[in-house]
Amino acid sequence: MSGRSVLGRRTAIALLIGLATLTVSVGVVAASNVAAGLSQESGDVTIPTWLYLATGGGVIGASALMTMLVTDRAVIDDYHDRAVGLGTEQVVAAGSLLLGTLGLFGLALVIVVAGLGPDVAGFASAAVLLTFVGGRALLTTIAYVVGNPWPALNPWRRIAEVLPHGFVAEEYPRRLGSWPAVVALLALVWLEIVAPLSSSPGALLLAVLGYSAFTIGGAVAFSPATWFDRGGDPLSTWFRMYGAVAPVQRTDDGLAVRFPGARLGDDDVVTDVSAIAFVLVLVWELTYSGFIVTAPGVATIEFLVGLGLPPAFVYLALLLAGFWLFWKVYWLAAERTRDRAETYISTRYLALRFAPALLAIAAGYHFAHYAGFAITLWPSLLETLAAPLSPPANPTQYRLASWFGYVEIAGILIGHILAVWVSHTIAFELFPGKLQAIRSQYPFIVVMIFFTMVSLYLVSLPTMSPPFVAA
Repeated sequence: MSGRSVLGRRTAIALLIGLATLTVSVGVVAASNVAAGLSQESGDVTIPTWLYLATGGGVIGASALMTMLVTDRAVIDDYHDRAVGLGTEQVVAAGSLLLGTLGLFGLALVIVVAGLGPDVAGFASAAVLLTFVGGRALLTTIAYVVGNPWPALNPWRRIAEVLPHGFVAEEYPRRLGSWPAVVALLALVWLEIVAPLSSSPGALLLAVLGYSAFTIGGAVAFSPATWFDRGGDPLSTWFRMYGAVAPVQRTDDGLAVRFPGARLGDDDVVTDVSAIAFVLVLVWELTYSGFIVTAPGVATIEFLVGLGLPPAFVYLALLLAGFWLFWKVYWLAAERTRDRAETYISTRYLALRFAPALLAIAAGYHFAHYAGFAITLWPSLLETLAAPLSPPANPTQYRLASWFGYVEIAGILIGHILAVWVSHTIAFELFPGKLQAIRSQYPFIVVMIFFTMVSLYLVSLPTMSPPFVAA
């Protein structure tokens, strides 16, 4: 039997497994509110919590067991290596010029509307909608569903490239890695909670100007190429990480189409410890946004504030504490992987290679949180962009159908199943023995089950407004 026939048969089996998994789990989790931080609907479930969580974790465990049945290295290598050319370098250059112009126009629009436009409610402002619906929701979704457009769109890079640079050093220091991006992303997540960025165009303007000064300053201190490509800029790193999940990838010859998630198996997606930290922030920040709008999170915040701590400090402390917990759990899994595989490969290298698989989970979580949000506010975005300085008082919003929760749940499950498959392909690349490769995956499967059960528990709870912050 040819390798292609085997691949087709394995793919069909994988699809059947995925459909069966979705069918079993969707009845359990459909009642939950996935977009906990973006919806006022309750996330109550009507079955025992222990059964709900056990079933959700069991879905991931079952998909892992099914994936481990695929041990044919030719099939695994074919999924990872196959690529189809899509466009030439000339086509990419033309597209980059068009997207670059749109990026500069978008940044100017946000600044002008937020600074000179009417002081309206956040989701009646073109600046707010373009930032959160256009950027945080839609553009990020495009990055992991289709391909990463940010290198061409990035307006701050276009500005930095016409400015003198290299005042500190021409090369970005390797020791800094992605740590500036990690710190900046954590700061942005914190500001999104404690500052009225989504409700006040004026507050958003200050944040945009502050971010512009930070990232253009970094590019001028070193160079635009090294600052934006090496991990100093948080948005560039954000889109590069999410873009690694997508089927369309940039190559030396232009563009190529690969299997979804195949890029995550490459050894240049996560190259240092700081990049691992950034991946974990992507996973944690979505979990954090669900925690602070549920009863356990609200009770924790109210208790700490009741002790006399400032609310802004409490939100920051919880954000950092949760990140630290995810960090410790992940490195514990890397250590256990080394023990289980009985290998001389270092724990650090194993952590670097398996970290990209978590990006598939982050993409699934992002889709579940923001798909309905983007669809609901899409007409509002169009209406306010048509008249940005005189927007309608009540922009149109869509109402989601009751069945859309199944789509959100499917996003979470597909992200986890893809992560399991990517871990499987990486294990078979790292270890020569089949049993050794299979044993090495167990700790990371446990981590994925842990992340799944934490998130499912949070989305099963009723949501409420986070206390002590501006609406």
